Amino acid sequence: PTRELATQIKNELELLAKKNSGERKLTTTQKENLTIKADILTSMESGKRYTITDMMKEFECCNGLSNQKVSRLVTQLKEDNLVERIEEKRKTYFVKVEA
Repeated sequence: PTRELATQIKNELELLAKKNSGERKLTTTQKENLTIKADILTSMESGKRYTITDMMKEFECCNGLSNQKVSRLVTQLKEDNLVERIEEKRKTYFVKVEA
């Protein structure tokens, strides 16, 4: 029984590995978000600090988007080390990271 169980567990692990290894296609929303993030990065001037509100007012790509969505996309850019987050006097700014 122990050998059978080990074989069964090994089979399950192989199935899981196959299931998780496949490249998944991006959803339409994910593709749109990638485009918006690229547009945000392109719109940012080097060395200039932006709040989320500034971005929503200044960047055409942010028109019609909610504050929460812009904030989440910019946070993803920060996680990808493309944007730096700076807190000053309880206000949060984002600056484009130079390569």
